[in-house]
Amino acid sequence: MIDQYVESASTFAGDIDGVILWILAIVGFWFLLAQAVFFGLIFKFMAKPGVKAQYISGEKAHEKRWVAIPHYATLVFDVIIVVMAVKVWHEVKINLPKADTTVRVIAQQWAWTFVHPGPDNVLDTPDDISLVDELHVEMNKTYHFELTSRDVLHSFSVPVFRLKQDAIPGRIIKGWFKATQTGQFDIQCTEICGIGHAIMPARIVIETDSQHRLWNQANTPKLADAAPTTPPTSAGGMP
Repeated sequence: MIDQYVESASTFAGDIDGVILWILAIVGFWFLLAQAVFFGLIFKFMAKPGVKAQYISGEKAHEKRWVAIPHYATLVFDVIIVVMAVKVWHEVKINLPKADTTVRVIAQQWAWTFVHPGPDNVLDTPDDISLVDELHVEMNKTYHFELTSRDVLHSFSVPVFRLKQDAIPGRIIKGWFKATQTGQFDIQCTEICGIGHAIMPARIVIETDSQHRLWNQANTPKLADAAPTTPPTSAGGMP
């Protein structure tokens, strides 16, 4: 249902949508029931000619049940919601699967810097690819991200992944995602971070294996591709 309005493009997006829909169903049920009882009692006990109003203290057992029964039932449903939410939270935030590759996400006022590993698939090497406001990933690969901020609080949000993680200065926060479809989608900062907060969008480009390989080759720094040269030697082995 939710993906009719915001596409679902990660392996855990469906789990998060499921929790939201269960909360909607449970809260919606109790809301409608409470409104039905509320208006039902209003119409039942509305003023009538010749009928004197009663003072009800709410101390009798049959009066207390109107509060006690819904109270305990609501607690049961609260426990159900908490259990479901904690299960999804653990799978998304705690239980990081093994990474196929890692990217670095750096937030600042007011832009994103994305550091991609080059052909060697290792960060902090000469073939790293750094881009501003554009993240390139491959579909069906598990990515870990290292998120940090250079200045103030930001929040890294990819709506189609149902991913949102605060970026905190001085800390490197790790998370993961696995994209399930190709395309270009929004990245947002969802933490008020200053006067330019509204002009801090970016995009994520999800590619197939062949598309990502071609992009990687085209954007790898030329210096990293250049092989070291060896001075020629004479027949005797001396330069």
